[in-house]
Amino acid sequence: MESLRELYRIGLGPSSSHTMGPAKAAELYLARHPDAKAFEVTLYGSLAATGIGHFTDRALAQVLGEARTTIHWNGSETIGDHPNGIKFTADGADEWIVFSVGGGALREMGGRRMASDVYPYTGMADILAKCETTGLPMWQLVEEAEGDGIADYMEEVLKVMNASIDAGLKHDGVIPGGLRLQRRARSIYRKARFLQSEFRRTGLVSAYATAVSEENASLGTVVTAPTCGSAGVLPAVLRYLSETLGCDVREQVHALETAGLVGNVVKRNGSISGAEVGCQGEIGVACAMAAAAATYLYGGTVPQCETAAEIGLEHFLGLTCDPVKGLVQIPCIERNAIAATRALVAAEMAILSDGRHRVSFDDVVATMLRTGHDLPSLYRETSEGGLAVLVKDGF
Repeated sequence: MESLRELYRIGLGPSSSHTMGPAKAAELYLARHPDAKAFEVTLYGSLAATGIGHFTDRALAQVLGEARTTIHWNGSETIGDHPNGIKFTADGADEWIVFSVGGGALREMGGRRMASDVYPYTGMADILAKCETTGLPMWQLVEEAEGDGIADYMEEVLKVMNASIDAGLKHDGVIPGGLRLQRRARSIYRKARFLQSEFRRTGLVSAYATAVSEENASLGTVVTAPTCGSAGVLPAVLRYLSETLGCDVREQVHALETAGLVGNVVKRNGSISGAEVGCQGEIGVACAMAAAAATYLYGGTVPQCETAAEIGLEHFLGLTCDPVKGLVQIPCIERNAIAATRALVAAEMAILSDGRHRVSFDDVVATMLRTGHDLPSLYRETSEGGLAVLVKDGF
């Protein structure tokens, strides 16, 4: 499994697979051809189908130069084994094909990943076994594998997550993109502060998740957790628990590291790409990560953290990715709020258990991947089915 630096990426929204990934690929290709007079970029599959709504063209032109970049949209065709394919040429030569596989990560044709492994584990079962034999918590496995510097990076991640919440709570107005969608985080937050306890948690957690998601949709700075489209879930849970439990920065860093192992297992054995497996790979995985983090902060054991992650992901199995007009707004923003509140419920259910259950997290990850591949392409970030087709009036 790769470094958590590859999972938690700091960058501009609205989409890790449709903007951050292509921009990174363009940077790599530009370094090979800094003096090229003309670039041609062909986008395939989901990248082409929803690339305009995700500002893929803007991300590519900013890197390569608008005047010398021609972009071709080929949404009816895929290339290779992933629906987010990109083909670059410089001055009509040196063809390079790369795939944006989710969370800003890249993979070349033939399956070669652009990052190397730093963890020896192949799945959650390996992690649980290591924790059992050594007595170490999950976060300590992270720091042993990655070194002391990872804790500093996690602190920076935490700062950016909190900054995106704060920014989202201050802003109001209309989110760009054409849906005329009003920002709601500030309003939800103000109302939630006056609610009774049974509603207050839902209001605050929803406000925090919505704030990040609205910042993401407005091209603000967020952290992929595991993607831009699901970036609001984990920060919302961490902010709420830091306030209610009095968790310090070090505890929150350990929670981030715990959540990171959960996300890494899915990256290795499943997918965090909505274009490949639907929104279960984004919102479902974010919920699993946040549930594990919350369980750790609640004082849960390693098996209970795994149980919470399993509950968090299992009940998002089959969730489609059908963004209206290809924008990371409807239903994406609201889903972040729902997943954040559900992550806390999953953590509470895990805490009430002894950590033993019939369906393992590894089983759910394998099921998610199979389910995602069984979904028609209409429901995998192409905006050709579901809400993206039915919700048109007024836009």
